[in-house]
Amino acid sequence: MTPFSDLSIHTERLSLRPLVEADANDLFAIFGDPRVMRYWSTPVWADREQALRLVAGDREALARREDLRLGLVRRDLGRVVGTVSLFRIDAGNRRAEIGYALGAEHQGAGLMSEALVALVDLAFDHQPGAPFDDLRLHRLEADIDPRNTASAASLTRLGFQLEGTLRERWQVGGEISDSGLYGLLRPDWLARRSGRPTLR
Repeated sequence: MTPFSDLSIHTERLSLRPLVEADANDLFAIFGDPRVMRYWSTPVWADREQALRLVAGDREALARREDLRLGLVRRDLGRVVGTVSLFRIDAGNRRAEIGYALGAEHQGAGLMSEALVALVDLAFDHQPGAPFDDLRLHRLEADIDPRNTASAASLTRLGFQLEGTLRERWQVGGEISDSGLYGLLRPDWLARRSGRPTLR
């Protein structure tokens, strides 16, 4: 079991690590961009202080091992270009939700898929000493706006299945939207990663 505050993941192009106050400008550039927030469940950020509050809230959640949000540091640029989250962790039912955001200028290059593969690999790793070995997660869930076809495609590539649609679930900035609910089971993920068919 690795404390969330110490967690660091490295992929081919990214370093995933907890956010710090020095990331505030990068975070505001992401979450203050209407293109990124078009299908988000909260309004576009209005000021940089929201970034600082996010980092402070994350620090507390990390210490309690309740929620995990990691900044995606693009190594060739040395700055945060997005985030991935594992949250609403339900240890009793061995499930959690994932969330993600990527700066508009970095979309379309496969960076989010790279980050999410690494996060899901870790989430479903039950080996002793793995970061989440105590959680023994069996299921991951994602809630997206069905109009966000790029996000739906990313989830589908990972093996998530659309399990239902909740009508008019969110009201953000006076706009009502549905929720597309996606789920991924650990046996299905392990089978995809090994190239074997899922055994039930």
